[in-house]
Amino acid sequence: MIKKRHLAFNISMIVIPWLTLLFIGKREFKRYSLAGVFIVIFEILNHWYGHKRKWWKFYDKRRSFFKDELPWSVGPYMPISMWLLKFSYGNFKKFVLLNAIFDGLFAFLFINITKKLKLVALNRINHIQFFIYLHYKAYLLYGVQYLYEKARSRMV
Repeated sequence: MIKKRHLAFNISMIVIPWLTLLFIGKREFKRYSLAGVFIVIFEILNHWYGHKRKWWKFYDKRRSFFKDELPWSVGPYMPISMWLLKFSYGNFKKFVLLNAIFDGLFAFLFINITKKLKLVALNRINHIQFFIYLHYKAYLLYGVQYLYEKARSRMV
């Protein structure tokens, strides 16, 4: 049974980031959505693998990928990825720095907050490993966007 606190957290984690995309602009949404969809699918596969390996634990009993990990994949990953691409695409150093900042805040600060709220905590990986788990996908995101831009410029 999912606790009300966990359910409210999951809903807000999905709705709030997606609402921010109302302000990204139609042109940027179209431009960065392919890379965003790619990173969501890739993240779902990563979360599934982490779920099987028990890299983190959710405090609600009866573990379920759909109520535990899936909202983390569907919620913040695509919107945050699209915003980071909007603000830094074309400047790889800036992109890597912004991603490192966001991933570091998440891996070292936000995950401790979720632990104090008794929602989720790291289990079989430490904070540095979790940071690497989060951060390596930034290079894939940038690469997919780069290939998309290259293919799009050839069509025009």
